[in-house]
Amino acid sequence: MDPRDLEYFVVVAEHGNVTRASEALGLTPTALSKSLRRLEAELGAKIVVRSPRGVRPTPVGTVLLGRARVVRLMFDEIRREAADLGGGRAGHLRIGAGPIVCEDLSRVYTALQKETRDVTMEITIGDNDQLVPMLRAGELDLVYNVYSQSIEGVASENLHHDMWVVCAARNHHLAKRRRLALDDLVGERWALSASNLTPSKMLCGAFLERGLPTPRIAVIARSLPMRLRLWATSDLLGFMGRHAIREYASLYPVVELPVKDLQLQRQFAVLYRTDGYLSPVGKRFVDLSKRIAKEIAKENR
Repeated sequence: MDPRDLEYFVVVAEHGNVTRASEALGLTPTALSKSLRRLEAELGAKIVVRSPRGVRPTPVGTVLLGRARVVRLMFDEIRREAADLGGGRAGHLRIGAGPIVCEDLSRVYTALQKETRDVTMEITIGDNDQLVPMLRAGELDLVYNVYSQSIEGVASENLHHDMWVVCAARNHHLAKRRRLALDDLVGERWALSASNLTPSKMLCGAFLERGLPTPRIAVIARSLPMRLRLWATSDLLGFMGRHAIREYASLYPVVELPVKDLQLQRQFAVLYRTDGYLSPVGKRFVDLSKRIAKEIAKENR
């Protein structure tokens, strides 16, 4: 089976159209159709169904598509490893990072750059529901973010930990209180990130465990700067890490509220695929992340 035919099939399946796939590959539709027929002849089964709307994989094609993507990823990693070893260079890192760890990540990069000046890095900012699928698909080498549960095929190196706390504007009416219970927050309005992410789940879970009404979420925004501005300039409450509140205190007048029965720990980690290629510079990134994490842990005490 020709690996090129497999690659062509993946592109056809991703585009759902032979003409668009041929344009993306720089081939003629006729040549691409011949490639599909070769695969079908070798497998003894149809792998695509054609319709006026385009093409879609058959059940056999769906299985082949999953296998072909694994093969594509394997060849890509072989090329990257050969380039690292043969060229004697540090390599290129594709990092996924959460919006709350950008400052920590810059410290890791600074330390890495002092050792290996020719390293290049591409950083994608997002949440774990976006970053982890990219990591598992081989689109990212590492993810540096909050980590709450084990993921199949993904290894984790724990870094430092922090606490999730309630926050609000400095002039919020609750900010004057020295002590707050969860009951005191009933009826308040909140600005949170996506509801399927750990912070929102933990917050709602804490209310439900105590038999209280779930928080009134007025605004949902993945953007951390957006939420910080809302918390600082309105009566909306927030839920974020204590360390992050301190980091942004000079830019946004947000303070922690003393809700002692709603302080939940969050763990930071660097993630990578257990079966993927991690370049020498990637391994060094992990080591430096651990070193920087110890420094951050001391600062948070």
